[in-house]
Amino acid sequence: MADEPNESFNLDVNRSNLFLEESFTDLRACTVRRLSPVNPDGSPDRGRKTLYVGQTHVITPAGPLPIQSAIQAKDLQQAFKKFPETMKAAMDRLIEEAKKAQQQEQSRIVVPGR
Repeated sequence: MADEPNESFNLDVNRSNLFLEESFTDLRACTVRRLSPVNPDGSPDRGRKTLYVGQTHVITPAGPLPIQSAIQAKDLQQAFKKFPETMKAAMDRLIEEAKKAQQQEQSRIVVPGR
């Protein structure tokens, strides 16, 4: 019922995997998030690597489609340089997944009366 706790709803915080998130955008098509590792007290965690994630939107007939992917970069400048190729690769993967899903849907056998 509504009053019973949901066992799969886990909000525990993994304090050994905290990141400070910063967002950089060109206000047009490019957003890069820099995720800097931090300790539980908020101080920099120099033992882990900074992560970069690119985000953009592609306009489709059904509306905007968000695209997101990790960018393998050592710094922010390199992340911006790799942004176009990373987003293109993410979009290609998304298109391939959509084609596979469409093929699976088309190959389903429909039996009348079932």
